[in-house]
Amino acid sequence: MESPKNLKSVEIGQRILSKNDKVAMELRKIYAKENLFVLNLMSSPGSGKTTLLENIAKNKLLEFSVIEGDLQTNRDAERLQAYGVNAHQITTGDACHLEAAMVQESLEKLRAQGEFKDFLFIENVGNLVCPASYDLGANMNIVLLSTPEGDDKVLKYPTIFLCADAVILSKADLIEVFDFKVAQVEEDLKKLKKEIPLFLISSKDIESQRKFCTFLQQNKERNYVSSHTF
Repeated sequence: MESPKNLKSVEIGQRILSKNDKVAMELRKIYAKENLFVLNLMSSPGSGKTTLLENIAKNKLLEFSVIEGDLQTNRDAERLQAYGVNAHQITTGDACHLEAAMVQESLEKLRAQGEFKDFLFIENVGNLVCPASYDLGANMNIVLLSTPEGDDKVLKYPTIFLCADAVILSKADLIEVFDFKVAQVEEDLKKLKKEIPLFLISSKDIESQRKFCTFLQQNKERNYVSSHTF
């Protein structure tokens, strides 16, 4: 019998899928079946996620449905429904993020409310930490950073920016007011990972919104799927 000291130890590493990961995999199949291109919007509270979607709807730049995530109230869903958007609100209570199971349940309710559009936005709960740990099966993960928050947030909250397939600098019309340094954000993003598209968007500038929507359409046409592992 071979001595224990002569036995070679072989270490096998395998990612153990969490319950959320498994549901996210199921969601990807549902999205594909429904021909949905899904965007997971993440940011701190008040960065302008809902305002961006309002502007896209108001200016008829994309046809889309929305799943809204907030701790309480239906206000964001109601804002979008006022523009004819099929929107469903998830109220999480004290949970600071959305989970795949919540999205899966909401898809059924959204379908019951009306026809799916080509694009589905999932507006995550406003938080720069927790949403970065939960896969929602989205094609793209998009992080918003508003100018009033300051230009130092990328390296302060690296995990959520590492999730990003694109970053939106919102409220861009206030860059000079807050002495916001776009170059600092670009430099910090490069330190995390290369070639993350950065969009400067203002609610007062329809062309900035249009440019972003064209980017989404192009990625839908080429069946883009995020390579990020949560």
